[in-house]
Amino acid sequence: MNWKTFLLGTAAGFAAGYATKQLLDQSSKPSPDRVLAQVKETVKKDGNIFGSWILMKPENYTKNDLDYEVYKGGITRNTEGKSEQFEFVADASTGTILELNAQND
Repeated sequence: MNWKTFLLGTAAGFAAGYATKQLLDQSSKPSPDRVLAQVKETVKKDGNIFGSWILMKPENYTKNDLDYEVYKGGITRNTEGKSEQFEFVADASTGTILELNAQND
């Protein structure tokens, strides 16, 4: 076997592996950390985030007669010196926020 064939085969293998990894990353569910980061990006537009949490195990959830597997969590935000708390429910398969509710003290 000559070197050109070997290098061409190696390059093709790397390219196929990289393409497969990209495809799997796009089709896989987002991690709880990624979902929390998305929620924080949404909520921080109106104030600074200084606390957050998310349950790492998805739960079953029904909304409008539709069943979802969701992550539940919370965010604490500071807006103009005032602390605000929110709880959220996000779809575990897409990361879409299904509910975001302000918690009244």
